[in-house]
Amino acid sequence: MKGTVLFVDDDAAVREALAQTLELAEIAALTAGSFVAVKDRITPGFDGVILSDIRMPGRDGFHLLDYAQSQDADLPVILLTGEGDIPMAVKAMGQGAFGFLEKPCAPADLISLLERALKIRAMVLDNRRMRHLVKTGDPAARMLFGSSELAEGLRKRVRLVAQVDGAALVTGAPGTGISKVAEVVHLSSARSKAPFVKRAAAGLSAEGLQAALEEGTDGSLFIDEISQLAPQLQLTLAETMEGDTATRLIAGSTRDLADEVAAGRFHVDLHFRLDVLTLRIPALAERPEDIPVMFRRYVDQAAEQAGLAAPEVTPEQIASLMARDWPGNARALMSIAMRFVLGLPEDATPDGGIGLAEQMAQVEQSLLEAALRRAGGQASAAAQRLKLPRKTFYDKLARYGVKPEDFRR
Repeated sequence: MKGTVLFVDDDAAVREALAQTLELAEIAALTAGSFVAVKDRITPGFDGVILSDIRMPGRDGFHLLDYAQSQDADLPVILLTGEGDIPMAVKAMGQGAFGFLEKPCAPADLISLLERALKIRAMVLDNRRMRHLVKTGDPAARMLFGSSELAEGLRKRVRLVAQVDGAALVTGAPGTGISKVAEVVHLSSARSKAPFVKRAAAGLSAEGLQAALEEGTDGSLFIDEISQLAPQLQLTLAETMEGDTATRLIAGSTRDLADEVAAGRFHVDLHFRLDVLTLRIPALAERPEDIPVMFRRYVDQAAEQAGLAAPEVTPEQIASLMARDWPGNARALMSIAMRFVLGLPEDATPDGGIGLAEQMAQVEQSLLEAALRRAGGQASAAAQRLKLPRKTFYDKLARYGVKPEDFRR
């Protein structure tokens, strides 16, 4: 279903006919014959939209509109009338109605208006939920930036892994923020009030491992680049995890541990225990649409740390940033943001010899490739993600020499 419409009309035949029209369009319909019958459903948490006749006995559509506005100014209300009264339409829109249609209206026009209202309503509620999560201290919303599907998927996975009290593995390319994600897992868990201890695997001794486990009692121990842990300590750690341990292990690795096991460099039992709860951080190359959001957040953070006003980030700078490959991922983007805040903008605008048109072309190509990568090389699905007609999408692929089959898994 695409959403829910609360339809109010005192004519039972009209209610039944319109409910069928909505159901054919995969829109759920809740029908009622009066304002009184639906009053209790009109709340700030109602996740649908309202469609109401204007002329009804007792409380009319304008009263319903006023009440809905008092409950939630962002709740879309669409009014219907059979009078063809233009002044009435003007009044409805002036009082905050989302739309106005004359009865009988064409089903296509009605469905189009309702779908637009439902999309806006969903966006409003999603934004509210996100703001609430930030205000209530949801670490994933507060610390993991990005608005793409991949970014939201990472946040959801972090919250899920945080609720399961077992060893976890965080993987990603260098610079993606493995340590940060591990900390967010800890802060999102029931252990958040206890210590979060960090250690590098390279050079860690048996005594150091034991001390770290004790220091992280009731909390979490993060071991970075776990594949570099000495073989004997890998065995010790695997045996320690067999029983109940007071410290949760969160391991990080930029290497594929399955490959390390196959090469005989990593203990199979330890890999088996870590592989149950895994988090993979997508690289910036997979989600270039997150670069503007992340860069602006890093600029704000850098300005706060430096005690400076955050400088304006121009569209040209964003285009330049999005045109880069970013092998250093979030860490490199963060460094660029710091230099930018400190008055070194030339580092935030690489490839200065390339004009804006060329930079925008690089951005467009990167977005096309990212969509194909997420869609597993399925061009139709990638075009749909980018909201492009298929012909336009294929024309753009041809322009940049991008082939969908190169992204099929």
